[in-house]
Amino acid sequence: MEKTLISQPRRSMLMAAASVGASALAASPLSVLAQINKDIVIGGSIPMTGVFAFAGVGINAGIADFVKMTNDAGGVEGRKLKYVPEDTGYKVDVSVATFKKLTSQNKINLYYGDSTGFAKTINPELNRNSNILMAGASFATELNNPQKYPNQFLVGPDYTEMFGILLRHIAKEKPGAKVAFVYSDSEFGRDPIESSEKLAKEMGLNVPIKIMTPAGSVDISTEVIKLRRAAPDYTIFHGYILAPIPEFVTQGKQMGMTSKWMGTFWTMDNSTVMQMGENGDGFMGVMPFRYYYDTEKAPMLEKIRAMRPEYQSTAYIQGFLAAMLFTESARRCLKTGKPLTGANLKAALNSLENFDTGGLIGVPITIKGNSIPVGRVYRADFKAKKMLPASEWISLAK
Repeated sequence: MEKTLISQPRRSMLMAAASVGASALAASPLSVLAQINKDIVIGGSIPMTGVFAFAGVGINAGIADFVKMTNDAGGVEGRKLKYVPEDTGYKVDVSVATFKKLTSQNKINLYYGDSTGFAKTINPELNRNSNILMAGASFATELNNPQKYPNQFLVGPDYTEMFGILLRHIAKEKPGAKVAFVYSDSEFGRDPIESSEKLAKEMGLNVPIKIMTPAGSVDISTEVIKLRRAAPDYTIFHGYILAPIPEFVTQGKQMGMTSKWMGTFWTMDNSTVMQMGENGDGFMGVMPFRYYYDTEKAPMLEKIRAMRPEYQSTAYIQGFLAAMLFTESARRCLKTGKPLTGANLKAALNSLENFDTGGLIGVPITIKGNSIPVGRVYRADFKAKKMLPASEWISLAK
């Protein structure tokens, strides 16, 4: 093969150009590096349609708004955030295909997953890839395991920790209380039940009855009769979005039950609880974040309200906070000169100590494992059409 020959004048021009480029880099290294640095990419399997669309739409908006806010403020250590989501319809196979597609087209650093099923299915691929930190919509207790899921985290307490927050509130309000568990016949529903029953007993509480129903079941009259006979002081619902909770509450009150009714995160959006009508007045539950309209000091909520004057769901807040934690992890890696690998990003996340979320969570957070074990009990005020604080912020961190 013949060698390519470069004439002497041409050689001199190339050397001169290289010299000029080197001089420019030395003179203004930050501006030049900023130009050649790649975006920090957040991928997303987001359920914009399907049964979970009510949450996916909010999650998507929350992530997109934080990305815009960050880029408008100059980015992250000279680099811009890029958000590349796709709709999955809340289907695991579609979500897996979306992950493979997006990671083949982009150098993904951070990823938001749509479900527990996806998080568990994609975990071996995350570990093999080793360059991505992932969070998502799931609060499954199983995912709160840094050894098994080293490149994932939960944007809040896991489901068992949610029960723990509620039980701690109950034990303080009424020591020795009777607490009923009503949950769906699903992996989601069964998740915290066994461990939470044990915890309740350790806290001096009594669990006289556990009732399991199909998710979204309609005819629960027999179950309500059983619940009335058990006469719990508190009833915790888990594994549902709305139905059959309103029927339990309505029929229970009609039968003279005096139980206080409670739920976990996916039931607790303001718009969801208000669908219960007047019978939902006083309904309580655990919330890891402040609500959009909370008036307590929360500068990040003020920024959100300035961007979006209309009410934003708790799913929006969760997506926004996920993007914030993603970004802070990336920022800490870049500041210390570490590459954006899954292990480095997770280590950066776990270096957060007394981190201020701008008031999205009411107390500074420290993340040691895969969850943020902090929450607050809120109570529905039907006249005000709002969920209002019923407790202080409760932390289960050891």
